[in-house]
Amino acid sequence: MLGVVTFDIHDVTPVRPFLKWAGGKRQLLPALRPCYPAAFNRYIEPFLGSGAVFFDIVESGRLRGRPAVLADLNVDLIGCYRALRDETDAVIEALEALDGEHRKRGAECYYEVRERFNARKAGGASKAAMFVYLNRTGFNGLFRLNRSGAFNVPAGRYSNPRICDAEHLRAVARAFGAPGVSIECAPFEATLSGAGARDFVYCDPPYAPLSRTASFAQYTAAGFTARHQRELQQAVVAAARRGAVVLLSNSSAPEIEEAYAGEEARRAGLIVRRVPARRAINSLASRRGPVVELIVSNAAHVRGGLRMAKSPLRIARPGARTASGD
Repeated sequence: MLGVVTFDIHDVTPVRPFLKWAGGKRQLLPALRPCYPAAFNRYIEPFLGSGAVFFDIVESGRLRGRPAVLADLNVDLIGCYRALRDETDAVIEALEALDGEHRKRGAECYYEVRERFNARKAGGASKAAMFVYLNRTGFNGLFRLNRSGAFNVPAGRYSNPRICDAEHLRAVARAFGAPGVSIECAPFEATLSGAGARDFVYCDPPYAPLSRTASFAQYTAAGFTARHQRELQQAVVAAARRGAVVLLSNSSAPEIEEAYAGEEARRAGLIVRRVPARRAINSLASRRGPVVELIVSNAAHVRGGLRMAKSPLRIARPGARTASGD
């Protein structure tokens, strides 16, 4: 059984994501915050990624006195977070060593570390440090696996990458180590099945592609398919029906909008909003730019039962399409 969080964000260095992550949500936070409930039982995030929303909630003080379930199916990501939490000094020491080696040998060091990372099956501080190093120095900060499960991102072109920020890493470790915060390697089905009344759930799955060439879902060797998107929609609807405050972000692919604007989703109180965002990950710089993303939530539906965070944004009516002014 989860304990009670006593972590006080005012006692430590402000926390924020320390990993680069395709689809990270820092830029979308202003559009997501209006759907945060001011009071809830637990915070549950089944697609943790860089943890932008988790850290945002921690900094806001809303997590005080509440447990959190943080989960992802990416074994290496969860292993990194657990090692940073449990072996903070060892991770920082190993990362500082990699930082020094990278200053001397650059891309040569990167490819040697990538080979060692793929060969090392066990987790621990050493692999966690390699994970952070590869993330900070690889192309666009991508995490991509081939079908054999090997990390295959090429080296990035950075003149002076910031590889080890020890103070920041210690702040993140404290946030992860707060009583009641659980970090799990688990599929979204298992994580969402436990979401109930007055829980706050945020889902940021790998986005459905807007075109045949736009797909990127290789955070795990198995990827994230259209079938997974359908199963996620069913799990989100079920959690909303059980009384959870649910919040989800995804692409504006037609099948996603149709799934969350359909009758089943509307009966669960879910509302779809279209918001502007910026595509930051593409091999061609010319294809990085503004896009429309979807935010789905039942926050308005449960507003009478839970006190919601103050919002400058208007939530759309069911079936309506609006663009945020962020």
